[in-house]
Amino acid sequence: MDGEYDLNNEVTLTDLQAGVFEIRINRTQRMNALGVQTVKDLSLAVQQASNRQARVLLIRGSEQVFCAGADLKERKGMTQQEKVEHNAAINEVFNVIANLPFVTIAVINGLALGGGLELAMTCDFRFAAQRVKIGLTESRIGVFPGAGGTQRLPRLIGKARALEMMLSAEPIESEFAYSIGLVNAVFASIELDDRVHAYAQLLASRSPNAQAQIKRLVNDGLDLPLSEALALERQALPAILESPDYAEGLLAFEEKRPPRFAALRQQ
Repeated sequence: MDGEYDLNNEVTLTDLQAGVFEIRINRTQRMNALGVQTVKDLSLAVQQASNRQARVLLIRGSEQVFCAGADLKERKGMTQQEKVEHNAAINEVFNVIANLPFVTIAVINGLALGGGLELAMTCDFRFAAQRVKIGLTESRIGVFPGAGGTQRLPRLIGKARALEMMLSAEPIESEFAYSIGLVNAVFASIELDDRVHAYAQLLASRSPNAQAQIKRLVNDGLDLPLSEALALERQALPAILESPDYAEGLLAFEEKRPPRFAALRQQ
């Protein structure tokens, strides 16, 4: 590991290698729940990874838990206004993660419930350990998923499956989550980090500027009619064909060597 950045101990940011960073939530005594300070640290970690020109960002929990969602013990003692502000802070950092121009991966190493699954859904990819419980269980305690769950889950797995998960509030196992497209792959716990790190290195070797455009076009185009989405793609093409990354890619192809792509340009 090239470096670790201390963020009040509840969240760590580690520079793994070659543009791959890992955020780890370290509140195992509270099942890595998102308390007020944890959310602040998570936001700072995301900003630091961006400032350090991350190409791939992994988000992971500690020990056998990914994230159990909002810290309900902490929230029970809050005023109504404090509850609203806490939820707003969670939504803000989740939206930042969802809109990052570089690749994000949720490493679901253990239990991912409520806001924990909502956090995972902000990422581009979700890789899970075997037999991990995953779910949006908010209706058990009289609320609904309020950090993007009601909107992101149907977009990932369809309306019927999403309603089934949210209305029943019953967790599913990672293997079933894979079968319905909620997670990209499931690995044995002992293999999870190695497999994800290998894939992250592959992603980090690709053009970060092309990846940023791909993410933007997919995300913006999904809500448009196909004809308008195709027009959006065509509009973006001239700039990428004139880009330094494309020139480097063509040269590397000609010289039969791996390309050396530049850092992500400001969008």
